[in-house]
Amino acid sequence: MKTYMPNPDKLEKKWYIVDASGLVLGRVASEVAKVLRGKNKPEFTPNVDTGDYVVVINAEKIKVTGKKLDQKIYYRHSDYVGSLKETTLKELLEKHPERAIEFAVKGMLPSGPLGRKMLTKLHVYAGAEHPHAAQKPEVLTF
Repeated sequence: MKTYMPNPDKLEKKWYIVDASGLVLGRVASEVAKVLRGKNKPEFTPNVDTGDYVVVINAEKIKVTGKKLDQKIYYRHSDYVGSLKETTLKELLEKHPERAIEFAVKGMLPSGPLGRKMLTKLHVYAGAEHPHAAQKPEVLTF
């Protein structure tokens, strides 16, 4: 018997849309990461990008549980001495609400070139408008 290996060029990629209003950040991110990775398909292979495209709308209306708004901190560093910057989740949601979902999903994908390629299939928008209507995305519910 031969082992079936999916060819990423011949796989059919679907488009899904997720309305994140009123949903919990981590739960949305984990489901989106599964679809981006392709774990919802029978032809899933860990070393091949078999995932689909995901559009997340209403990122500004996402919820978090507990005291994460004030206690969760995102760090960034420019590699210069003393340039460590920190931002709380509350500040991040006020300025760039789509980045909270992007950071959460990025942490759930594999690190390396394959994970970076999967992350390019994620499109997050703060409001309800998105420019991907021509792709006819299906509604993804969980």
